[in-house]
Amino acid sequence: MSKQDDRKIILGIAGLGTVGAGVVKIIEKHKALIAARAGCPVEIKAVSARDRSRDRGVDLSAYDWVDNAVDLAEEGSGVNLVVELIGGSDGPALALARKALGRGIGFVTANKALIATHGKELAVLAEETGAPLKFEAAVAGGIPIIKALREGLAGNAIESVRGILNGTCNYILTRMEHEGLAFDDVLKDAQQLGYAEADPTFDIDGIDTAHKTAILATLAFGTEPDIENLPTEGIRNIAPVDIEYAKELGYRIKLLGVTQQTAEGIETRVHPAMVPTRAAIANVMGPTNAVVVNGDAVGQTVYEGAGAGEGPTASAVMGDILDVARGAEGPRLGVPATSLKPSNPVPVVKHRGTYYIRLRVNDQPGVMADITKVLAEENVSIESMLQRGSASDGGVYIVLTTHETVEASVAATLDRFTTLQCVLETPTMLRIEA
Repeated sequence: MSKQDDRKIILGIAGLGTVGAGVVKIIEKHKALIAARAGCPVEIKAVSARDRSRDRGVDLSAYDWVDNAVDLAEEGSGVNLVVELIGGSDGPALALARKALGRGIGFVTANKALIATHGKELAVLAEETGAPLKFEAAVAGGIPIIKALREGLAGNAIESVRGILNGTCNYILTRMEHEGLAFDDVLKDAQQLGYAEADPTFDIDGIDTAHKTAILATLAFGTEPDIENLPTEGIRNIAPVDIEYAKELGYRIKLLGVTQQTAEGIETRVHPAMVPTRAAIANVMGPTNAVVVNGDAVGQTVYEGAGAGEGPTASAVMGDILDVARGAEGPRLGVPATSLKPSNPVPVVKHRGTYYIRLRVNDQPGVMADITKVLAEENVSIESMLQRGSASDGGVYIVLTTHETVEASVAATLDRFTTLQCVLETPTMLRIEA
């Protein structure tokens, strides 16, 4: 037999939650198909998790149980590919990654926080030892966006990447739009249905999306992952009235992760945005994810699918395992890790774009003069303006959209609006993404 014929992928799986159990199920269900596609057998030797007694819906009795996940990468473990599904940017996940890659053992992970925080360090280590490092499941679940950027679009200079990268937020915004519900009410339902965690901060404040966006920025532009300097806003302050005005103006509100090349440099940011309803990404509903990539040669490409869950995420993990089995490897972060450029992010105040601004003001003469005076002095030009109704306390909504301007001017305008006596509450601002 040839050396290739003798090859075998022997897995150690750390983390047996929803995704870990899903990987075990896929391997057991499709063992012959996986071996045929991998070109060699793929077998599980050992598993590790915090609780041995938990029922995971799959029989684990055939596998060695390892209490300390890091021991999966120890010499003598028999494992030649570690699958990390523990989560977290530090702790046992990082220790296991360092151990495995340092010993030249392949490492597959679904851990976006780990890659966004320590991606360069781990890629340098992997390239030094020759160990595979794969993380398709870390971004957008079952959508193969990492492979698209690292391989399929490798001949393009990437111009921009925009994505709906958190299913929880997209589910909440979809229900707010379709049912006219308030954010807090939909969040409670999402928690009961399992779309949102008991502590939803990671999702609704944009942190999850920020980790994923940092990874996409690295792959798109060859910069070091930089989660620390990534401007991040969530969806807590989106009100039903903004959903309604967006619809009237021809937009839909989505939480986006954006990274793009501009005249100032590379902008990377996470925030809710008004997206034209004609855009493909505006029509992605519920817990679905979507990513739009613009490349100089290919133009626009759109990727849509399930962003989380047992099947989609386990599917992405399996894709990485098969890539390792086939010997598919290149620069782990798209370019050699040592050649990654500092991110040098463009400050968000330098962003040039168009904006939606909603004010609640007293219904009295002179209000419009006060507002337009501030806009003129801050060099913000109005594209459209709406005024709706009179509340019982005399307040009315004024909604305007701007022509293209710099965000610093918009920020200064908002600050000045808050000092006007006619303005009854903190103004709302949303960026408009073309």
